[in-house]
Amino acid sequence: MTKEKKEEINVVENTTPVVEEARTTYRQIYIKINEGQVYAFIPGTILEIFVKKGQNVKKGEPLCSLHAMKMDNNICSTIDGKVHTINIKKGQNVSKNDVLIEVIPVPTKQK
Repeated sequence: MTKEKKEEINVVENTTPVVEEARTTYRQIYIKINEGQVYAFIPGTILEIFVKKGQNVKKGEPLCSLHAMKMDNNICSTIDGKVHTINIKKGQNVSKNDVLIEVIPVPTKQK
């Protein structure tokens, strides 16, 4: 191995941490959501809405059905509460991270 090739290898090794740092920054881009906001995790079409405004729902209860990539996905409530807002209609196309339904927590009665 010649002296020139050793220097090339050192240059490549010295630039590697810069590339890794850029990657870490790229992967830290997230969208913060509020409690009770139910959002589309993938672009698709709303097939069915299972709830109405003012209806009480439990955590894990299906709120709507989203068709995406040849699959039907039930979108469920993330909390126990009451449906506050429905931002979608049957047949509507939605984008990733669109807020579909908002559920507000209902205070529980303490014994």
